[in-house]
Amino acid sequence: MNIKILSVNTSIKKGTIKKPVESIELTEIGVVGDAHSGRWHRQVSLLATESISKFEEEAGRKIKFGEFAENITTEGLLLHECKPLDRFMNEEIELEVTQIGKKCHGDNCSIFREIGNCVMPKEGIFARVVRSGNLKAGDKLDYLRKVINIHIITLSDRASAGEYADKSGPQIKLLAETFLSGINRPTEFTNHLIPDDQEQLTQLIKSAISQQVDVVFTTGGTGIGPRDFTPETVRPLLEKEIPGIMELIRVKYGMEKPAALLSRGIAGVSGKTLIYCLPGSVKAVTEYCKEILPTVEHSIYMIEEIDSH
Repeated sequence: MNIKILSVNTSIKKGTIKKPVESIELTEIGVVGDAHSGRWHRQVSLLATESISKFEEEAGRKIKFGEFAENITTEGLLLHECKPLDRFMNEEIELEVTQIGKKCHGDNCSIFREIGNCVMPKEGIFARVVRSGNLKAGDKLDYLRKVINIHIITLSDRASAGEYADKSGPQIKLLAETFLSGINRPTEFTNHLIPDDQEQLTQLIKSAISQQVDVVFTTGGTGIGPRDFTPETVRPLLEKEIPGIMELIRVKYGMEKPAALLSRGIAGVSGKTLIYCLPGSVKAVTEYCKEILPTVEHSIYMIEEIDSH
């Protein structure tokens, strides 16, 4: 899927209407010469003509390109249906979506005063420049959705030997896929079934980190038995721990079933990879995923320095 560029627009002051120009130069700080350029997450603004046309019917007049202070006016996609971390790109430039909509300043905004309303807060989007280049009316950009890449590692001597089927790994996949599709996030999964082997686990985690995999789930080896070593293996690979979520899970489920307090599951981040070490039973991974999955998208935003508060 791609979008067509209908107009590129700039202004020298914030909160004012932008004027169409022949072309814009996009750099690591945004649109050269535009008031909104800078080292922040809202370097470039985009608005679809589909949104503008809808507003024209309400306003009863024609809206010019740039009147809503958008840098780039597009055609071919309802931009507000995109998600942060989606990308627009061609052979030269690449933009990463960072925010959908924004706060409207009402009477404090000259656009609002001149036009009487503004569609930008609801249906405009913002992006940062990943790859620099020039853009002009008539150009096209391909739209690529962000796919959440998840690796699942099941540790079990018996399951890896074929003595019984791995059920915990597939359960994590089912729960993650169901939850993330529910918030319009496509996913891709890689599954590993290995024996209780520290070296294999270490190599798989290191590989995932080097590939910048979004999320790694391990299942198994979080108890207090002699073959339970997952936390000790993973913790040295973490740059930051996220203790709160595991503490919550242990207390929440341990209130009813004290055995849940014996799990030593940990969570953390290394590079751009979130890592969660879960127990080995289907029931336990179901309980853990119920608490973890609602935090994953926001955690990824934090890692990518996107302010989504």
